Amino acid sequence: MKPATRPPATTPLRAPRHAFAAMLLACVVAAPGPAIAANINAPPVPELASLAGGTIHVSEAPSPGLPGKAFTAWTLSPTPVAQLCATVQDYASYASFMPNTKSALPVGEGDGYVLVDMTLDLPLGQQKKYRLRLEQQQQPDSSQCKLAWRLIPSGIAPADTIADTTGYWLFTPIAGESGRTLIEYHVYADPGPVPYGFGWIVEMMSKRSLPRTLEALRAQAAK
Repeated sequence: MKPATRPPATTPLRAPRHAFAAMLLACVVAAPGPAIAANINAPPVPELASLAGGTIHVSEAPSPGLPGKAFTAWTLSPTPVAQLCATVQDYASYASFMPNTKSALPVGEGDGYVLVDMTLDLPLGQQKKYRLRLEQQQQPDSSQCKLAWRLIPSGIAPADTIADTTGYWLFTPIAGESGRTLIEYHVYADPGPVPYGFGWIVEMMSKRSLPRTLEALRAQAAK
């Protein structure tokens, strides 16, 4: 019997450069981002009776693993769906009725979407700029109108912009009540790093702004 022989030594193989690039890309794709934030589920719609008399109901939407916060708000409006839908797509008029909005400038469009540059004026001289991609999405119920948005990278310095935002407006006609509409407003916001003592910016861009935003829309659409 021949003695066992050790296999010849081999030089360790080096992964080609493109393999490292693929690994890096996989890490980027796997990292939390706008796509994940957009999948946050809104809380259940409250009973319509609880929204009587112009009441606005706000609930936090759980967003585990994400740095920002998500909230959903509901209210009723005497204005039909079509008019509300047109009002939230009149971007050039946002500065005249949307809280803390200095300007909303459409800067481009594509197949079914619009790019809008937003500038927010916040208390104590804070200002944030960012670009949104907004699109009206078809719903199984054609009587509804849904306008969704997400943040688009625009090359703005991190200190002057926000880290992420996604959300939507959803307008649903109230069955048997001609012209009345249920308004649902969902928003996830991550302002990114904020100066010490300015943590209120997170609330200002999400929970605290929701009732004022719905009141402003309801008043504007009724004109």
